[in-house]
Amino acid sequence: MLGVLGGMGPMATVDFMGKVVRNTPAARDQEHIPMIVSSAVRIPDRTEAILGRGPDPVPALRAALRQLEAAGATRIAIPCNTAHHWHGALQAGTALPILHIVDAVAAVLLAPGTRPGPVGLLATRGTLAAGLYPERLARHGLACRVPDAAGQEAVTRAVRLVKAGAVAEAAGLLRAEAAALAAAGCAQVVMACTEIPIALAAPEDRCRWSLVDATEALARACVAAFWPGRSPVPGRSPVPGLNPVPGLNPVPALSPAVRGCGAGSGPYRSARA
Repeated sequence: MLGVLGGMGPMATVDFMGKVVRNTPAARDQEHIPMIVSSAVRIPDRTEAILGRGPDPVPALRAALRQLEAAGATRIAIPCNTAHHWHGALQAGTALPILHIVDAVAAVLLAPGTRPGPVGLLATRGTLAAGLYPERLARHGLACRVPDAAGQEAVTRAVRLVKAGAVAEAAGLLRAEAAALAAAGCAQVVMACTEIPIALAAPEDRCRWSLVDATEALARACVAAFWPGRSPVPGRSPVPGLNPVPGLNPVPALSPAVRGCGAGSGPYRSARA
């Protein structure tokens, strides 16, 4: 049973669950992955904690994890990028494997047929300050770029807008920042906050700026873990031999709708490695 440690935020958790269902190669109810969800909306703000301005969320994360263990979960997914700052601490406290969202994204970025080049990050300030993506992707030779200060402020505002239900307003802000990263030469741009794919859900957006959906990547990693050797999407074959992270099941490449075209020059700043 897949245990979903969610609620960060609730709309992102529902989006993740839908992507697990859509990517499961099932022809009937009984072939789907059983899920138990903790929508732990009272977990303190992860970014505020990383920036030293808020309470530690680890006790609440551990409490939600214990609930999932008690409910019979056999594997854990956390559809919140920033919360993965505490992945090691949470994994140390449970025998259940906790899939890592950055490892799932790495499998997508390194899939055959993807364009080489720097990876752009649209993420929370907390995720960037924690260095989650640059440190983990550097193991695979991938460099990261992030928006400039004004651009990051726009991303932060957009994430808050999605959480407040103002998805259309958030989309305009995020499109501008995705375009800036693509113009700066990023071969792919990771939507590294689970609120962002909710706003940039249109296939034309995802193709235009070579967007990679971290939520979808995690969902597909969950399907691959529960259905080893089968494609998460009916009619598609797993990527042979793709297992860039030890212990991670291969994650087939996402469809062309999640990446596309466009590179050039423009302002950016490199993420810390």
